[in-house]
Amino acid sequence: PAAAQRAWMTSRLQPYRVESLNGPVAGQLTSYYEPLLKASRQQGPGFEVPLYRTPAGLGSRKPWYSRQEIDTLPEARAALRGREIAWLADPVDAMSLHIQGSGRIAVLEPDGSQRVVRVAFAGTNDQPFRSPTQWLTERGVRIGAPWTESTKAWAAQNPQNVQPMLWSNPRYVFFREEPLSELDAAFGPRGAQGVALTPGRSIAVDPGSIPYGTPVWLASRGSVVNLQKLVFAQDTGSAIVGAVRADYFAGTGFEAGEFASRMNQPLQLW
Repeated sequence: PAAAQRAWMTSRLQPYRVESLNGPVAGQLTSYYEPLLKASRQQGPGFEVPLYRTPAGLGSRKPWYSRQEIDTLPEARAALRGREIAWLADPVDAMSLHIQGSGRIAVLEPDGSQRVVRVAFAGTNDQPFRSPTQWLTERGVRIGAPWTESTKAWAAQNPQNVQPMLWSNPRYVFFREEPLSELDAAFGPRGAQGVALTPGRSIAVDPGSIPYGTPVWLASRGSVVNLQKLVFAQDTGSAIVGAVRADYFAGTGFEAGEFASRMNQPLQLW
């Protein structure tokens, strides 16, 4: 029962307010989600953007090739040949998947059947992340929510600028394919702690400030939502840096993505 759970926690846990070293108690709350995208097991008309497994020589070269080099250098392309998990229809969808770090794909198999699998984070090229949104903003382009759909609309009007926008982020993510059981489908991907993320209850943190597995009371008021709830530190991300900083796992699919793309609010943590 909820009352028993609350009593257990209040009798055994001591709350502490999270503050940064220089004093501010307010930080930033953003959100992330698990995209659900259509894909094909084979390259063909309408499916030209690959999702790759980690290349064999990834650990021997750090940083590995940048996003632009992966798209253009023969040696980078040779290292990834045969490592394709599936092919997506749109490069902006692929970028969104790279930013979120994992997702689900409804993949069309060679025999014409379709099944939903998860593509989970398996590694990166060890290049820095740079926000494509920042690249657009610097050029006077305002992208609304949801991010993916708004960026696609801009891309349709500016096809000559799509590749430079994508290449502005040198970071590249590699994936591994995981089957989805009925139980797996009810949860998100495994976070950095190694456990499945729970929509609305899992957050990504800076583990140098908040250890994985810590129960955290989150308070955030803003134009998107008012949150006062218990969550758990179970993941991290390259942009999640600092003590009072969290990324809220919103769930899977379009509605979760719309929520996540709008979320950017003040935050307090205990």
